[in-house]
Amino acid sequence: MLDVRKLRLLRELAHHETIAAVAQALVYTPSAVSQQLAALEREAGVPLLERTGRRVTLTPAALALVERTETILAVLEQATADLAAIRTELTGTLRIGAFPTAVRTILSPALVALSSAYPHLELRVTELDPALAPDALRAERLDVALVQDYDYVPISTDPGLETEPLAEETVFLAAQFAAPLSSHRESRWIASTPGTLCHTMTLRACEAAGFTPRIRHHADDFGTVLALVAAEQGVALVPELGALECPSGVILNPLPTRRRTRLAYRRGTGNHPAVRAARHALLRAAGR
Repeated sequence: MLDVRKLRLLRELAHHETIAAVAQALVYTPSAVSQQLAALEREAGVPLLERTGRRVTLTPAALALVERTETILAVLEQATADLAAIRTELTGTLRIGAFPTAVRTILSPALVALSSAYPHLELRVTELDPALAPDALRAERLDVALVQDYDYVPISTDPGLETEPLAEETVFLAAQFAAPLSSHRESRWIASTPGTLCHTMTLRACEAAGFTPRIRHHADDFGTVLALVAAEQGVALVPELGALECPSGVILNPLPTRRRTRLAYRRGTGNHPAVRAARHALLRAAGR
């Protein structure tokens, strides 16, 4: 019989594409990952990996096995959720990941509600960029996460996760004066750290307006971004939740661009009592 733990490694290899990245994501050594995958190949009785130098690609048999693995893992998660539902009291640990503006505006009131309703449920919060949340969910470092996408930065569907809508926001051009985005071709720009969704959104929104932004400053906290705009250090794109406290002198020009936030959790866990409680609390907090 195939080992579920080894199947998870194969699934992660399909996502990360290198053994080193799988090892880092799951806190293994690369040699341990290689040994487990080799053992899985022997158990399967067919080649699963094709090696070319240091590169590893999955064979058609491996890709089919990954697809089945998503279903197997979801069934196991559902079985765990069913067992948890039998208990009379909600206990254990619930790990939630969220981006900074959501922690302040949506997650904080949800945590208050959860702590009051379920005093024996241990809540653990991790602040992280939404781009990192899917990996953390699949690796079981998180149980629930807030993920997001922009009009110019859609997220790809992850077969191992389920999502549901939570909130939608307007994206603003923060500047010293009211003007269309295209008028800031020569302006200095403030953007998030390269590699984040917000940074990619800034680049693509400006490119859609016909220019490449001249980014001078990088900051991930939108309060800091707005302070830099107020200090005449540049202009920036800021989503609604990041612009609730706007400094004097900064004009927020609404753009047609939208940011959408979704709740995400592993397939099969949606009805786990702890995950279900978090979903309801977060949806109520977002509605307020």
